[in-house]
Amino acid sequence: MSATTTNIKVAIIEDQPEIREGLRLLIDGTAGFASAGAFRTMEEALKEIAAQSPDAILIDIGLPGMSGIEGIPLLRESCAYAKILVLTVYDDDDRVFSALCEGASGYLLKKTPPARLLDSVKEAVDGGGPMSPEIAHRVIRLFRDFRPPQPATHDLTPHETRLLKLLAEGHNYKSAARELNVSPNTIAFHMKHVYEKLHVHSKSQAVAKALRAGIVR
Repeated sequence: MSATTTNIKVAIIEDQPEIREGLRLLIDGTAGFASAGAFRTMEEALKEIAAQSPDAILIDIGLPGMSGIEGIPLLRESCAYAKILVLTVYDDDDRVFSALCEGASGYLLKKTPPARLLDSVKEAVDGGGPMSPEIAHRVIRLFRDFRPPQPATHDLTPHETRLLKLLAEGHNYKSAARELNVSPNTIAFHMKHVYEKLHVHSKSQAVAKALRAGIVR
């Protein structure tokens, strides 16, 4: 959608009530924006958020139950057109990298001023990738210091490598299944073997290790 034609509908997933309510009041009190639900947990959001058709979703990472990072791919499946922005106090490399690998469109710290936060939401909806300055510096440093090693296969089959490449490009299991003309269950079966071969326990870890090892580029 174009951010200039109608209100930008923003959903909020935040467990701290004062922050959650403050964000809702900020969004509803600003021309050009409207809240599309405010949820305490990822589990609550996943039950209702799709019906709200949000244009953007602000999510905390340290949620009770399912974490924000774990919920990103599920949100991408249920709200395919929504831009997901992390809004958190965490600025460590692992969480930043994992969130972006899972498909977050931006990464903001909670100390972001309200006006900048709203500008970032609009930027994301318009196709940008907003980040707090500290996060942008970390991402730049990660790429600057990254030295691709010689490609390693880890005994992955060509099909498993192709699957990892699709996931690294932002596909989820369902869209990867469509791309490869197989069922999502087949994708899950192959990923089980990928986890074993790479000695990882999640999709984000598999993608991160594949990128670091030069298995996919």
